[in-house]
Amino acid sequence: MIQYLENNTISTGALTALYDRVGWTGYTDHPGKMAKLLGGSLWYRSAYDGDRLVGLIRVVGDDCSIAYIQDILVDPDYQRQGIGTALIRAALARFASIRQIVLVTDDSAKTKAFYESVGMACAADVNCLCFLRFNSAV
Repeated sequence: MIQYLENNTISTGALTALYDRVGWTGYTDHPGKMAKLLGGSLWYRSAYDGDRLVGLIRVVGDDCSIAYIQDILVDPDYQRQGIGTALIRAALARFASIRQIVLVTDDSAKTKAFYESVGMACAADVNCLCFLRFNSAV
């Protein structure tokens, strides 16, 4: 049975292992940044199978006008079991009073279908634009 916790202490090792399992080396290649991720977050919710960290959603923002879903990840061995849906729904509920809840993610049909299934919309679909400066060197 999956257990969900909010803003709990997560070791850098467990966090790095989860990010490694999903292949997010843009994070794991920088151990110093990994150690700061949760401390710089406004809110996060983690999913555990026993002692194993299997999912995480992490939000940054000001908690009054914007919440940015920075990361949502589920261990590949646990995907398609409702963990990602539970994590995103918890974040959307936690920040229900916030006007802008933003997320930038990969452009794939699977990803689009997932976020639309939980009530999110593409920026273009709500007459908005999203601008991004992506610096892969850091």
